[in-house]
Formats: sequence, C-alpha cells, structure tokens
Amino acid sequence: MAAPTASPAASARASASGPRVSRLAVRAAAVPSDGRGDGAAVYKELGMYSLRKRIEDAVVHVETTASSALELEEARKIKQEEVLRRRNLWDNPAKSHETLSDLADAIRVVDHLKDLRYKAEEAKLISQLSEMDAINGELFKQAYKSSIDASEYLDRYQMYKLLKGPYDKEGACVIVTAVSDGVASELWAEKIFGMYTSWAQKQGCKIGLIEKITSTNGHVRSAAMEIESEYMFGTLSGEKGMHRMIYPSLENSGTYQAVSARVDIIPLFLDRPFNLHMDDIDLDISPSFDDYKKQDNRNGAAVMVQHKPSGVTAESSGERSYFANKLKAISRLKAKLLLIARELRVSDTKMISKQAIEDKWNRETRRYTFGPQKCVHDLHTGTQLSGLNSVLEDHTTSKLTSVKLSPY
Repeated sequence: MAAPTASPAASARASASGPRVSRLAVRAAAVPSDGRGDGAAVYKELGMYSLRKRIEDAVVHVETTASSALELEEARKIKQEEVLRRRNLWDNPAKSHETLSDLADAIRVVDHLKDLRYKAEEAKLISQLSEMDAINGELFKQAYKSSIDASEYLDRYQMYKLLKGPYDKEGACVIVTAVSDGVASELWAEKIFGMYTSWAQKQGCKIGLIEKITSTNGHVRSAAMEIESEYMFGTLSGEKGMHRMIYPSLENSGTYQAVSARVDIIPLFLDRPFNLHMDDIDLDISPSFDDYKKQDNRNGAAVMVQHKPSGVTAESSGERSYFANKLKAISRLKAKLLLIARELRVSDTKMISKQAIEDKWNRETRRYTFGPQKCVHDLHTGTQLSGLNSVLEDHTTSKLTSVKLSPY
C-alpha cells in the first residue's frame, strides 16, 4: 500500500511555520551570549527547570491536539463554503445568515489554531535556546506566556466543542434576584452577582450592560449583566437555580439560618434574530407609561413585564428611556419563555404550567455553608470545595461548574 501523502493543509502549515521560526532564530542569535539580562536571573531564581517543564508540557499539549483540531475545522470551513456555492442566498435569508455565521466562525477558529501552532513552535525553540544561554529573560518570559495561553485556548476549544445545544454558542444574560424581602437576602444577592461579575472580568469576557434594581432598603433586589462573548450561555447555563447561604444564627447559638438568591441564565443572541410570538393581552407591563410619569423613579425607567399565562417575569432598568427598557424586558421575557418551552417540550407558551416553572425556580443549585467548616457544595455535579472564600472572593466558579451536555 502506498504511503499516504501529506495533505495540502499540512504542507501549508509546514511552509507557513518556516519564516516565523527563521525570524525568531535571527532575533535569538542577535542576543549577546554573555548578557542574558536581569529577567533571566529572576527566572533562574524562581526555577528555570520548572518553567521550562511547564513550557514543554504546554507545547506537547498543543502539538498533540492542535493538528487534529485544525484538520477538523478546515474540513468544516470547506463544507460551509460548498454549501454557500450551491445555495441562492436570497431563497432563505435566515438560513443563509446562519450558514455565513458558521463559515465566519470556522475561518476564525482555523486562524486561531494556526496561530497556536506558531506560538508553540516559537516557545519550543526559545526553551531549547535558553538551555545554551543563547536567549534573554524577556524572550523566555514571552515563550512561557505564549505556551500557557495556547494550552488554555485549546482547553476552552475542547470544552466548547461539547456544547451542542441550540443556544449554547450565544452570549448570556446573568440575572440574580433576592428571593425574599430583607437586608440579608438582598446582600446575599449582591454578593452572588459580584462573584459572577468578577469571574467574567477575570475570564476576559466582553461585558455589556450591567444594571441593578434597588429595594426600599437601598440594597440590590435584582441585578443583571449581559456577557457578549460567545459560548457564555452554554458555559453558564448550569448555574441557574437557587444559591443558598447557610450561616450561624446570631440569636440562637448552635442553630443555622438560610437565605437564598435565584440565578437565571438566559441566552443573549449576538448575531442572529429570534422571534417568539406573544399576544399583547397576555402581557402585564408595570408601571404603565402614565404611572411611570407620576411615580418617584428611584430605579430610573425600570420596567417589569409579566407573561400572565405562565407567571414568568422579566425586567430592565439599564436603558435610558421607559420605552427602551420595555423593549429590553420583553426581549428577555421571550428568551426565558423560549428556554422554558423547550425544556418542557411544549409548542405554545400558553401551555406552560406555573407549577412546573415554580419547581424549576425553587430547585437548589449550590449551597454555601459558613461557620466552623466553610464549604461550597454544587448539587448538580456533586463537587464540594472547602475554600469558600476562594469561590466568593477569588471567583473560582469554574471549579464547581461542569460542562453541560445539552439534550437537544
């Protein structure tokens, strides 16, 4: 049997990597052999072997994973291009928009994976040259960062490939609501919202609108954050549900009290429209525009919309006008109902049972226990962490959340 020939993709990768490595070799050769710089000395003190080992591990991860991923994505790109060539874009604009979006996504992923291979090759060469004292500390630092970034990107890529639900690729709107009146519940809701806000910032997510609706106590009754990065809905959808804090009672020693905050995760459609028909008579909007003009608007132009058949509500306060908040609240309500109807497998939102929704909303997702033994227990995954502060303050939420495999 004849030996397999190299694919055009492999040949292109080989030819593309050559000039970059050559430029790097020239740049490395220009570094004086007797002057590694202060940066290298610092890295030597921290343990050059340890850093070099982490670079090598990251490079191996990229080399063993990126090639197969690149071939897969290039095949997906070619397939999308063939679909576009055969289709008249004007026959079905919505379907054509979806195909164009998939093609753009495939092209972007291919470019990223190629860049990862270049970064891995550079990091590998720098690591080898550092053993011969032919490289300075700053380049070694750059190689370390590039290799770690490349490995983390591949980890995210592999996780995102598991998210196959119809809305998993979309952004996410995170809504945290105090379940009961009172300062304790409202402060807990604000703490949970701060955890997600900081997590999104730490992950480098693109954060859009952030809004907070206060109670008569002046604390947060409800807060919402729109994360405009892809795959955020699929990543965070497992977070929805009740987040319960259990803490020692100040009044009765040896007993515990509990307060809860509800977390809703709804898709934020980034580049495609969605439509869900609702009759105007099924909507209850408060306040009405006439009432809004008369009341004391402590929360700005906040608007709440309720779907009367199901009892589902949504609100918005982050826009500048009453009508803009009304449209935003209706859009969020539609996204909520779209998810609920799919989960309950009903074709008409009027068939959604209030009892079924209450059961879902009251389902506990995570328990945070304060006291002598501080711990966090995620009821979906069974994961338990003893570092309560690391979850709430260092924002390591991802340690508790497993990838959701959508049943759809």
